[in-house]
Amino acid sequence: MNKKDIEYFEQKLSAEKVRLEQELSGVGQKNPGNPNDWQVTTADIEVDPADENEVADKLEEYEGNSGILTQLEGQRTEVVAALERIKNGTYGICETCGKPIERERLEANPSSRISIKHRHDSSVTK
Repeated sequence: MNKKDIEYFEQKLSAEKVRLEQELSGVGQKNPGNPNDWQVTTADIEVDPADENEVADKLEEYEGNSGILTQLEGQRTEVVAALERIKNGTYGICETCGKPIERERLEANPSSRISIKHRHDSSVTK
């Protein structure tokens, strides 16, 4: 992979990281004790405990946000790892066989760690 390709994918990954962090901020906030971790939030957690419907609605919102946050946080982790591979000079190299990952695979998922050939052969699905 040439320098121009690396720069292209670095820009693509950086934009994806920004997008994911914007989405994460809609359902959570950064953990003050660990800036790489996110915590679930709801719009207004204070509810009248006597109003069972209001309590149920907040619990449902929290659970929904928790699932979304988990998915987005996982995607962000993969993007950050791909940006690290760019810095380390290992981006675009299949972790299974050590050969270059197909460009079409990287276009579809720039944070891919394995080639199309090994996608089904490995427990790693990214």
